[in-house]
Amino acid sequence: MDVSRLISKVVGDKREWRQYKARKQRLPENYRAALDAAERYANYSGLSDGDAIMRMLGDLIDLFEQGAANSTPIRELVGEDPAEFMDEFLQNYKQGDWKAPARNRLTEAIRQAAGEDSDENAPNEQGRPMS
Repeated sequence: MDVSRLISKVVGDKREWRQYKARKQRLPENYRAALDAAERYANYSGLSDGDAIMRMLGDLIDLFEQGAANSTPIRELVGEDPAEFMDEFLQNYKQGDWKAPARNRLTEAIRQAAGEDSDENAPNEQGRPMS
């Protein structure tokens, strides 16, 4: 598989990716450095769906562009614990998480093994029991 197909499969449309990179390049240096760090952290999130990745990156750069335009300090954008900020931010994109099906299977298997048949204990979209 050539690189452009791989990028298209993993990241989505090349045009979207190039637009994202161009937007990122226009950010002030310190916002771009913070976005680079957030991007690196997101690489370990388990997102594997190209559309989910591009939505996440689009929302993330929107946040940093707005912050830069309003001269919002970076700490005000991400808070005192950037990892916690990113973990919470990434929760919005879990449907593109490669772990979601495995999480759902595990939750369902444990529910069945425990003899729990009620729907109230069935996993939600994030693979967590509803109750």
